[in-house]
Amino acid sequence: MNEEKNKNINDPENKNKPKFNIYWIYGVIALTFLALQFFSFEKNAEEINYADFKNNMLLNNHVEKVIVVNKDMVEVYIKANEIGRGRYVNNSSSGWGQQAKPNFYFRIGSMEHFETQLQEAQKTLDENDRVSLFYETRENYLGNIISYILPIVIIVGIWIFIMKRMSGPNSAGGQIFNIGKSKAKLFDKGGTVKIDFSNVAGLDEAKVEIKEIVDFLKSPEKYTDLGGKIPKGALLVGPPGTGKTLLAKAVAGEAHVPFFSMSGSDFVEMFVGVGASRVRDLFKTAKEKSPCIIFIDEIDAIGRARGKNPNMGSNDERENTLNQLLTEMDGFETNSGVIILAATNRADILDKALLRAGRFDRQIHVELPDLNGRKAIFKVHMEPLKKLDTDIDVDFIAKQTPGFSGADIANVCNEAALIAARKSKEIVSKQDFLDAIDRIVGGLEKRSKVISPAERKTIAYHEAGHATVSWMLEHANPLVKVTIIPRGQALGAAWYLPEERQLSTQEQIFHEMCAIMGGRASEKLIFGKVSTGALNDLERVTKQAYALVSYYGMSEEIGNMSFYDSTGQSEYSFTKPYSEKTAEKLDKAAKDIIEKAYETAYQVLKENKSGLDKLAQKLLEKEVIFSDDLQEIYGDRPKTVEKIDVDIDIEQTELLT
Repeated sequence: MNEEKNKNINDPENKNKPKFNIYWIYGVIALTFLALQFFSFEKNAEEINYADFKNNMLLNNHVEKVIVVNKDMVEVYIKANEIGRGRYVNNSSSGWGQQAKPNFYFRIGSMEHFETQLQEAQKTLDENDRVSLFYETRENYLGNIISYILPIVIIVGIWIFIMKRMSGPNSAGGQIFNIGKSKAKLFDKGGTVKIDFSNVAGLDEAKVEIKEIVDFLKSPEKYTDLGGKIPKGALLVGPPGTGKTLLAKAVAGEAHVPFFSMSGSDFVEMFVGVGASRVRDLFKTAKEKSPCIIFIDEIDAIGRARGKNPNMGSNDERENTLNQLLTEMDGFETNSGVIILAATNRADILDKALLRAGRFDRQIHVELPDLNGRKAIFKVHMEPLKKLDTDIDVDFIAKQTPGFSGADIANVCNEAALIAARKSKEIVSKQDFLDAIDRIVGGLEKRSKVISPAERKTIAYHEAGHATVSWMLEHANPLVKVTIIPRGQALGAAWYLPEERQLSTQEQIFHEMCAIMGGRASEKLIFGKVSTGALNDLERVTKQAYALVSYYGMSEEIGNMSFYDSTGQSEYSFTKPYSEKTAEKLDKAAKDIIEKAYETAYQVLKENKSGLDKLAQKLLEKEVIFSDDLQEIYGDRPKTVEKIDVDIDIEQTELLT
């Protein structure tokens, strides 16, 4: 019986049927009262004035009697033998014991004045023809009841309306009345979530682990028969935009079980104890609907390591919320069938008790997609584009977007469609995608920006310096395009195609730094002075140099030591993990590397000054040049170069990207 009831509830045909609303009954009752008060189902008496009554009725001896009602209205009754003649219509018929109705009526201002007028008017009539005057006091019980009740009903209705608006989920009143209730959104079976694993591309390894959780919810006996237990929680860890929330939405669409979704910040309030109360309410509701999934996005809002918050002390409310969450996840009570998914890009600052086995049993790393992953993501996001050019090469576009996340790729596809529409094109072409990539990486072109000829020449030589050094050094990233058209905040830009590698050698890192310093070295070589245009270059090189000497232990003076804190807690501390003497050594080592990179770039440009001049002139003429132009000037890129003797020895460059 219960199954049939649930089936009827979840039937989409039943959902589309209009539901009966009891407020219709209240409305019909109210309209009935109003109709009884203001409308009569019988024909009403005709309203006349006193002159008509006197001259045409009273003096002609047509009036049978006159009744003064409530001292302000006069009812006129016509003699029976006159009914049906002329203007006198028979509207006084009565039935079911009802009294005869008056034929006419009119209003009076003063009863005493009316009595005097009536006596004066009847002086000319015989005694037998004179009209008798009667007085009645009538109570309009229905009108009185409505006059008393209607204002109260209106006030109560307005109060109920205001209270409902105040108790809404997004209102201040709703937060007061439901302060301890969970703010989780429930996506039940057959809900509106239309995303499944087919919409998630480039995360094959993550999908394998997450599919196992979905499979357990669908057929738990497959695992429990072998003695396995359902995992309590899974933590999705990865950089922003890699698809953690999208993966959770796919779980909601695939699992076909109740899915609770909320953000970590939804637990935090200014009132003490609210966060813990919301955690309790969330898990109470989840247990009632088990098996189900709870998804907490940005869990670092409440899961930060206790006692190590950035406000120079502990936050009692946040810590109480975390303590309650830890208890609910693995306390004395067992939450059978309740799985917790959480997402964060700051797993290093989470509390260790939250990450232990029995709470978050699995950490699923969602990394930036590689080349094959970007191909799959491009195919997914190209499907909604209705008109695509046939010559679009997905492999080529995927190679042009190293380091792009899934969100960046979705933005590229959308931006390509917008660019094509802006140009009034009927299809989205390959060039639109390339323009979209340039738009996202460098910003919008600003051709209207006023730049003097001297500044334009400086920008051309600056960008030509980058291009020349990167072309002449073997391990520098290969150049794709150079432009002197202002984009965003940059006056010029150079696009490179970095090799997708997991490990980097000393030559690779150093040559990349040399290419970055090529712009300033070119200005010094050509003009004998430098400008402020190298601000971004200097910032990048300085960060790289300090990362090399302080994280990767490349300096002989520092030795094989690293001051990198993988827990992320040192960023909020006032003390450094090294002495002042060591800090001076770090500063000197970083400065030496930067100066060596600058000298190398300067020497390369000095040896290729004629090519630098040709490249700068071509930039001034065409504004945009490509790798083919560099090959025409310098020839093929060198395959071997003399190794530069610098103290660099690293194995990975993850921190430099």
